[in-house]
Amino acid sequence: MKTNKTFRRFTLLSLLLGTLCAQAAVKVHTIGDSTMANYDENSTDKRGWCQMLQQFFNADEVIINNRGKSGASSKSFYLEAAYWKTVIANVNEGDYVLIQFAHNDEKNGGLDGDTLRAYTAAQGGDASSIDYRGTTASGTFKKYIRAYIEETKAKGGKPIIVTPICRKYFSGNTIRRNGMHDLGDSFSILGSSSKGSVPESDNTYDYAQALRDVAAEYEDVPVIDLTLMTRDLYLSYGDSYCTENLFCADDSTHPKKMGATLIARLFAQAMKEQGILAEHIIVGTDITFSPTTGDFGKAYAGQTLVKEFNISAFGLANQTGTFTFTVSEGFEVSVDKVNYAQSVSADYTGGNLISSVYVRTTLSSAGTTTGTLTATDGAVSRELPLVAECIDLSGGEEVSVLWPLTSNNTPIVTGPCMAVEQSWSSMVLQKYSSINSKAVWPSETGRDASYKTQRNVIEGEEWPAGEIDEVSTRYIQFGMTAPANTKIDIDKISLFVAGAGGSGMRCKIYYSTDENFSNATLIQEMSKMAGNTVYAIENIPVVNIADGQSLYLRIYPWYNGGATGKTICFSDVYIHGMASDATGIASVTTDVTTDKVYDLMGRPVENPVKGNIYIIKGKKIVIK
Repeated sequence: MKTNKTFRRFTLLSLLLGTLCAQAAVKVHTIGDSTMANYDENSTDKRGWCQMLQQFFNADEVIINNRGKSGASSKSFYLEAAYWKTVIANVNEGDYVLIQFAHNDEKNGGLDGDTLRAYTAAQGGDASSIDYRGTTASGTFKKYIRAYIEETKAKGGKPIIVTPICRKYFSGNTIRRNGMHDLGDSFSILGSSSKGSVPESDNTYDYAQALRDVAAEYEDVPVIDLTLMTRDLYLSYGDSYCTENLFCADDSTHPKKMGATLIARLFAQAMKEQGILAEHIIVGTDITFSPTTGDFGKAYAGQTLVKEFNISAFGLANQTGTFTFTVSEGFEVSVDKVNYAQSVSADYTGGNLISSVYVRTTLSSAGTTTGTLTATDGAVSRELPLVAECIDLSGGEEVSVLWPLTSNNTPIVTGPCMAVEQSWSSMVLQKYSSINSKAVWPSETGRDASYKTQRNVIEGEEWPAGEIDEVSTRYIQFGMTAPANTKIDIDKISLFVAGAGGSGMRCKIYYSTDENFSNATLIQEMSKMAGNTVYAIENIPVVNIADGQSLYLRIYPWYNGGATGKTICFSDVYIHGMASDATGIASVTTDVTTDKVYDLMGRPVENPVKGNIYIIKGKKIVIK
């Protein structure tokens, strides 16, 4: 009897432990470049494939922590403090880490950026504009991939190598060699202006093969070969269809929502086929939402929020049909972001649906608004709960920092706040002057071409050719700081931006409360900028800073096609907010992962953001 009791106790304990383990969600951290990254639907039509990945996993059991970063190479993601260090610090035993790099490792035609810089400097040349992110496929690229694997394993994590998605480089009925991330047809040679080439059987310059080779060095590191899978996907649709439906306009690298969704589903299917988290993967006929939650976040009274939902369903019983999307009172839905109603519809063919709907709500007073989004074709249906929180800023004191930038960068500060001094990284101030005689300002400003701006240029004045995205070490920064015992709710960021002398200037604009920008919010991506045309940028963030914390605003410029002397121009950079007394709000600089963190509404918070106020152990805390 004693043995039976002991056995029963052991069995009950095992069942309890099993239940507790089942309740703990597995985390999948993803590291890589812009083809994986998250994008704000209001700033660009780009979508990273990892941005669409969560819908293919049971969100109660698997959490996707997408840390893909635009412009990242295996080297820059590893070395720059904002990225790998902040990921690996949060990798726990049993977590997965997906590793996909190559796109930006190919900078400098396959040469290592640091080696090229050193060589150029030794020859007496200007190395300032040489892109350090580049690695060699057979050398430094493998070194950093091994480092990610070893450090993940050391934390008890499970690394998975993911070869990069193809570029849409069609050549007849195949994808060109460089589209598959093999530079063997044309690569740079150190000290020579001519290009080299090797036979297709030579993998020296093949970054995708380098990833496969590194994975083969380990017995427990699987490979998901998205390079081959996306090649076959693109070829199955053809160049024209891919160009129109899978990729962003004039872009052969970055997918939009349909392309990203199809790639994410391919990846999930491959995971399931390899038996990795297979029981948690949803790739059947279920309707899936991306994002998987209907949380609109916080907004200020009077603000209208619009959120995009990507809705997918594959292998439907009917080959053709119509889906109806309905929202409850307090919300409206649209399929074109123009015409809103309580219910709208979209047709599908081929037994598959990939559609976007836009849900909006206008918040009138402090409190929480809840509702439901329903998708159905009559045979299958699914609901998604909706929630939005309204914040009332009445009773606060206005604060602002304005940089007019007509003759100097001295800010005008209003109210209890402080300006963060403007700074440059790999950029320099050229001068204060008009853009040129052809400059066109928005009509509402009443300004003509003679109006002066701050003109900024890359160090060395030579913009590198071949750049299609931001460089994380090249930016111009502004910001606002909250004084001691003061909390500031930021409710407006705006500026004017223009490219002088040509139509190749591009930029991304972010804000963050992290000094190293490890968690940044994209305000605007300027993927096209007509030369000498001034663009008005305005954003209503819902973020607060308190007790010495700062909000940083960064502009990351690059030039399409390369050029000399082209400048990016700014005017009227403006940050506005409402200040209130923060006495009684403590601050913490330690790791908060060991304590339960709640927002001010008492809801659990998985990933607290530095600078925001939370409740920890019953106290209001601002996290530094």
